[in-house]
Amino acid sequence: MNFIDVNSVVKQYDGHLALDHVDLHVPQGCIYGLLGPNGAGKTSLIRIINRITHADSGTVLLNGREMVQGDIANIGYLPEERGLYKKLKVGDEIVYLARLKGMPKRLAVSEMEKWLKRFDLTEWRNRKVEELSKGMQQKVQFITTVIHRPQLLIFDEPFSGFDPVNAEQLKREIIQLRNEGATILFSTHNMASVEEICEKITLINHSRVVLEGRVDDIKQSHKENLFAVTVAGGEQVKACPNLFDVVPGGEHQGTLIKLNQGVSLRDAIAWLNDNYTLTGITEQLPSMNEIFIETVQSNA
Repeated sequence: MNFIDVNSVVKQYDGHLALDHVDLHVPQGCIYGLLGPNGAGKTSLIRIINRITHADSGTVLLNGREMVQGDIANIGYLPEERGLYKKLKVGDEIVYLARLKGMPKRLAVSEMEKWLKRFDLTEWRNRKVEELSKGMQQKVQFITTVIHRPQLLIFDEPFSGFDPVNAEQLKREIIQLRNEGATILFSTHNMASVEEICEKITLINHSRVVLEGRVDDIKQSHKENLFAVTVAGGEQVKACPNLFDVVPGGEHQGTLIKLNQGVSLRDAIAWLNDNYTLTGITEQLPSMNEIFIETVQSNA
């Protein structure tokens, strides 16, 4: 059973169709990427799932039943627009927001201390939020999102403003939360992060779903018979018109070749072995960044 089922959701604002019969099906215990260019409708969909706004039509199901207001207690939402009480002390803010989610004070304090330690923020516990750097404030907001251990976590651009070290730490924490049973809906423009942690994705463009499925399957379906070839002596392989062309450029070792339509890899390898000392051949799958750009441009 899917944890979330969004069925034919429509949302319109004054003269603007934000979501046009959008479907989204998120399996339980999955890190699911919600992708799309700016203005595609991602945030509108997230706000509907989080019951901040309501759809004009369509349904949102949680574990097979229509969502109700009480389900909000089991959702952790990290919005793209960060917002903390700047004058509160870090520890007090985390405990206050945890208690709003229904946590007993003693448990909230205990969990707050654990999370501050994990994020190297213990010494900042009694400092005002406004005294923290932007990255530290984002860590605090992440803690307030996850501290009550919700079943569903919604992250909207969670890596915005993070340096590579802190972004890597956040990825590890997200994966750990998934391993502990959370279902995670993850909206980002960082396609490298999508490849690293998302199992499935839905891509929205112009208010409609234009691509969805498992990340590995999508990459396989968009491959173009490209292979990186290395031969002894570091030679550059020349094109064989009957079998393949040589493709210039690219970030790879050796020579990039593209097989002609209908040519088998076995035939190409046989020719390469006859003409060179073949030392390696590796299929080159497109990146999610390349697929994102191609799909959005083709659905412009």
